[in-house]
Amino acid sequence: MNKNKHNYKPGDVVDLTVVRKSDLGAFLDAGTGNTSDDILLHNAQQTETVMVGQVVKVYLYTDPRGRLAASMRLPQMREGQVARVEIINTTRDGAFVNIGAERGVFMPHAGMRGKPRRGEKVWVKLYRDKSGRQAVTMEVEDELRRASRPAEGVKVGDTVTGSVYNYSDQGAFIFTKDRFIAFLHNDEMTERPRIGAELTTRITYIREDGRLNVSMRPPKENAIDVDSEKILEVLRTRGGQMPYSDDSPPEIIKEKFNISKAAFKRAMGRLLKSRLIEQREGWTYLINNNNEGGD
Repeated sequence: MNKNKHNYKPGDVVDLTVVRKSDLGAFLDAGTGNTSDDILLHNAQQTETVMVGQVVKVYLYTDPRGRLAASMRLPQMREGQVARVEIINTTRDGAFVNIGAERGVFMPHAGMRGKPRRGEKVWVKLYRDKSGRQAVTMEVEDELRRASRPAEGVKVGDTVTGSVYNYSDQGAFIFTKDRFIAFLHNDEMTERPRIGAELTTRITYIREDGRLNVSMRPPKENAIDVDSEKILEVLRTRGGQMPYSDDSPPEIIKEKFNISKAAFKRAMGRLLKSRLIEQREGWTYLINNNNEGGD
């Protein structure tokens, strides 16, 4: 029977004393009075040579046989903390992330946002599950809000870089490298970024509470050119005609062109003024194109 009065668990970071050494490595005192409970610090898990009697700080984990083992490679985060970490593997039940320790830490499906892929980096919080094992979750809104600070030293038009940590129906939330919280509305996306994606966006508004509104799109005067060319490209691929006009619903415009109704109307206005297009009965046509009509 294990009389481990300290009840050490995988994931603990503790100071333990080296009581003996062998060819495999050093054995650490588990504090039970039973040498069979001593914890192995394998040679491969030592960042420097240790001596008998020395007190070393180690990270505890379970080896392939389920026994408690130690490593001098300490994790980059502690329980309750948040960090942006790499996905090292995915399974049917969840994923494993790298927190800088000897073993990856499990993230159950319930703690996921979206479908993270191997190699991607995401914001996570480290915690203990009901069984006492370490785990992580991507539900980090409260922690990032507490860690954030009001935006200062920036102005509208400046760019900020950060990573997506959550979505709402309206858009994406970004935590920047300067610890600002920024909101990227759906209408301001040139594509839908994945959770964890790092983006450089343009500040469009600074709120009274110090949060930012940002955009992936170029400034309005440049965006008109980009959007106009996008509309012309759609027309060319459709033989010079399309069933979309100023009267089309915003959701259709968003789905087909990935821009807002307002941006679409600005670009259409530019093309109409330049006499490159014309609109009739809800359809738009390239001028001087013989394939008029609709189907």
